[in-house]
Formats: sequence, C-alpha cells, structure tokens
Amino acid sequence: MNEALALLREKITSRTATVGIYGLGYVGLPLALRFCEVGIKVIGFDIDDYKVDTLNAGQSYIERLTPQHIKHALAQGLEATNDFSRSSEVDALIICVPTPLNAHREPDLSFVINTIETILPHFRAGQLLSLESTTWPGTTDEELAPRLEAKGFTPGQNCALVFSPEREDPGNPDYGTHDIPKVIGGMTPICLELGQALYQHAIRTLVPVSSTRTAEMTKLLENIHRAVNIGLVNEMKIVADKMGIDIHEVIRAAATKPFGFTPYSPGPGLGGHCIPIDPFYLTWKAKEYGINTRFIELAGEINHYMPHWVVQKTADALNDHGKSVKGSRILVLGLAYKKNIDDSRESPAVEIMELLLHKGAIVDYTDPHIPTFPKKRDYNFDLKSVALTAQNIASYDCLILATDHDDFDYDMLQNQAHLIVDTRGRLQKQSNVVPA
Repeated sequence: MNEALALLREKITSRTATVGIYGLGYVGLPLALRFCEVGIKVIGFDIDDYKVDTLNAGQSYIERLTPQHIKHALAQGLEATNDFSRSSEVDALIICVPTPLNAHREPDLSFVINTIETILPHFRAGQLLSLESTTWPGTTDEELAPRLEAKGFTPGQNCALVFSPEREDPGNPDYGTHDIPKVIGGMTPICLELGQALYQHAIRTLVPVSSTRTAEMTKLLENIHRAVNIGLVNEMKIVADKMGIDIHEVIRAAATKPFGFTPYSPGPGLGGHCIPIDPFYLTWKAKEYGINTRFIELAGEINHYMPHWVVQKTADALNDHGKSVKGSRILVLGLAYKKNIDDSRESPAVEIMELLLHKGAIVDYTDPHIPTFPKKRDYNFDLKSVALTAQNIASYDCLILATDHDDFDYDMLQNQAHLIVDTRGRLQKQSNVVPA
C-alpha cells in the first residue's frame, strides 16, 4: 500500500476522514446523517440549490428526517454545498445520484457520468470513490475506473474504488440505514479493505463480495426478484378478478403455508426508484452477451400494464353507475408509491391520474404526506392535496385507493363515497367498493 492510501486508511481508522456525499436525496441524505451520527465530518454535494439551502438552514425536505435530525448533523459538522471544487477537501467520495431509464427504457447513466466528470478535476491521490447508484454489472470498472485512470489514478495503487449499492427502504420502521447489511465490492483487495474500513463505522453489518460486478449484480437480483414476483401476483389478480375470486383472500390463505411460499401483494403497478427501473439495467446489459431476459421483460410488461388495468376497472365501475369517465370528478387516494411515506418517484398513482385526464376526467389527489404535487420530468400537475372531509368525499363521482396510507379514515371513506375503486385490498366488501 503506497503512502497516500496508507494515510487514507489511518484517517478512516481514526475517524478523522471527511466524507463527501454526492446526491442528497432519499439515499444520500440518510447516509450523510448516519456518518455524522458516528462523529465523521460530512460535506454533502447537490446541484439543487433548494436542497442545499434547506439543509444549511436546519430544515428537511424528507418527511421521515426531521429538522432535529438535520440540526444535530449540522452540529456534528455537516455542510451542504453546490461547489464541487470542494471535492478536494474530502477523503471518501460516495455517489448517490439517480440512475433512471431514458425514453427507450434503456439505462441513463448521465447523472453518474456528469457527477464523476465534475469531480475529476478536483480528485487527488489518496481518495476513495464509492458508487452506490444502482446500475448494470460492469459500470464501475467500465465507466468509472477508465476515467480515473485517464487522469493518472489507478485503483488499488494511489486511490480506491468500490461499489456498494444502497438498500434504503423508506417507511420501514424496523430497518434504518445502519441496520441494513451492506454489500460491498472493490476493484482490488486494497480497495475493498479501505471501503470496508469506511462503511463499518456507519453500518452494523458488511457483506464483502469478490468484485464490483458481483456487488452490482447482487443489487439487481434483489430488485428483479421483487419485480418478477409482484408481476406474477398482479397477473394472478387479473385472472382471479375475471373468475370472481378475491386475490387478497387467496394470498392470505396461501401465506399460512410455513414453507415454500412468500406472500407478495398486488397493486396498481410498481413505484419507487428501484423496482420499476433496475430490472431493465440487466436486460439491456444482457443483450451485449446475446441473452434475451424474457422472464424479466414479461414481468415488466405486466407491471407496466397495471395502471391501465385500474383505469379500465374505474371506467367499468362508473359505467355501471350510469356515468362515463369523461366529465367525472375522480379523487386519487395516495400519491406516494407505497404507504406512509412522502416519496412519489415512479408512483403508479401519477400514471393513473395522467391516463384519466386523457380520458376527460377531472382529477384531484389527496395524500397526507405530499401536500403539493412535486415537480417531475414527465408530468406537470398544478395540484394540491385535497382535504379528506365528508363533504369533499361525497362531491366526487369516484375515489381510487392507489396508496393505502394508515392515516386515511377508511370508515369515513366507505360511508361517504359514491364509489371506490380499491387497488390495495384495504377496504371491506360492500356495494360501493370495486376491487381492482
């Protein structure tokens, strides 16, 4: 180990290293707060001035992270900045930026590439670079390592490079950032050693693997496993609906088997920044090896279809009540992609709203966790969350339960609504409730 990396290891071991977090969203900010919690100085980097200013003012833009959390981190030395030249000040650089799909459902690495290109002029020997953004196997050694080497930095010799995928689960009360075992793979054994030394301060359990590609594939397998099983149960829901069978009753009964069955819940589609997107990173990369991932792509097709299924069920339900979608006032219950959180990324509720608007409906939403419709690249709704009062509920022709937040008063909803389309199996069976 050369002198620069030996100094890095000493700083990491003594907790005097400074950590840079790039991307202060649902992944980066909790990680930044966790490092601060254990006494490690953090500089958070983001191109969004609103996030930078909000954090430096001691406020939060993520519901589960309170102003008290932010202020405590600031007292521990947290700084937020949009000045990427300060990258030279940090010892470990952790990239937590989005990896979305483009219009052709192909990987869009522009956020990762733009971040590394912005960092490189300020990179120095003796720094550790960690990518946490989910991506296709080979990204770390094919995209990041060559860029470092072109500037004279060789992983394992004068810098370190690792891949350690995020495993955040917003809204999970049992597992926080430090509780979730963390997979990590290094470009070399020395890279892995330094990466483990860093993360072990903040994460309770580390899971070292043999390479960055193994770590990248591990993250994809986790999310593909869920996507495929959700696709299966969504298809089963459609079949059961045609047969007049309650799929939720079926799942509850099947889940009593003490072995060989894992229950998955159907819904209006997939949401969040992982499960609807990550499988396509592997399908795209697999084509380079002449492999068509038919199973994964089929599950993606089924899950992508579900918002259309919900809208068709809504149209049929309205028709049974003597109304058409066009001109009907429809309230979507829940904008977040899953219950009890404020994250609406890739939420099927948003696509349901868009589809209904195209059919001429008058659409509103209500969500206790999202008071104003957030800015999105593909959707532009100038809406605020509607208050759930008995009078408001009764004023809509139809309600669609897209996200089953615990805060909703389900008794009032069922008592006051003319018609409710239930995509989550949360409501009791009665004449004004239509399962979808």
